[in-house]
Amino acid sequence: MLELQHVTRVFGPTRAVDDVSFLVPKGSVFGYIGPNGAGKTTSMRILATLELPTSGDAFVEGLSSVNDPDRVRRRLGFMPDHFSTYSDTSCAEYLDFFARSNGLVGRERTRRMRWVMDFTGLRAMAEKPINGLSKGMRQRLCLGRALIHDPSVLILDEPAAGLDPRARIELRQIIRSLAAEGKTILVSSHILSELAEICDRVGIIEQGRLLANDTVSALRMKSQFHQDLIILIDGPTDGALDSLSQLPCVSDVRCTDQTISFRVEGGPSKQIQVLHHLCDARVPVMEYRVVDESLEDLFMKLTSGHVQ
Repeated sequence: MLELQHVTRVFGPTRAVDDVSFLVPKGSVFGYIGPNGAGKTTSMRILATLELPTSGDAFVEGLSSVNDPDRVRRRLGFMPDHFSTYSDTSCAEYLDFFARSNGLVGRERTRRMRWVMDFTGLRAMAEKPINGLSKGMRQRLCLGRALIHDPSVLILDEPAAGLDPRARIELRQIIRSLAAEGKTILVSSHILSELAEICDRVGIIEQGRLLANDTVSALRMKSQFHQDLIILIDGPTDGALDSLSQLPCVSDVRCTDQTISFRVEGGPSKQIQVLHHLCDARVPVMEYRVVDESLEDLFMKLTSGHVQ
């Protein structure tokens, strides 16, 4: 449904997007994450036909955004990170303008406006001036504009930026509802914990290069070569600390009361070896568990913090 094929975008000496390829299947949510200046917005603008790639191509439902932009736009809704409004314009007038711009007429235009306002919760705000809306309602209005022509693909650039907790939760529910209806969604956000909850896959980009493209659980599995663990000891911890110090695969050992945290290098087999070693040394281990890594943890592991 949505694909980048070896897309590169160069601005002078800067390669904003550097040979990026990924595919988003129909009805799925793809989280696109990276630091500011990583190339997220540029590649999203290329998909949305607002930017031409230096090389490569982007496709929506098999149509090239470079060679067939008009047909792509009919299938795609784009929600930018910042959008302009018109002074003294109500929500209904704003949506009506974009419905007409997308060629909707008569009953079809009325039907789509009614559906969008109901779906985004803007019905009570229909006659309210846009300038009087809260940040959350303005984001809903921008999403409504992207949905007005019933696109099969949505590109959402930082839709949750500046929203309060309730508005973020409601937006997350809206995104999952749209995916359940079969729409394909590409969403970027700096709120990684929320992306982990709604995304089927994530792509991590830094300095224009795609570093990872997988499910969150698969990324966790790949990162287990360096895994943090915690053990709880019944009694003094001296024996456990001595045993752990004998293992070259163990590092970063920290002890607080009867709890010891440490890092194991070498994957699951080494983690099993550590447990056997502690048992052989008759260390009274009450609990032995892996520290679950969040998407933020994976992001920090995979990226270096460099910007262009």
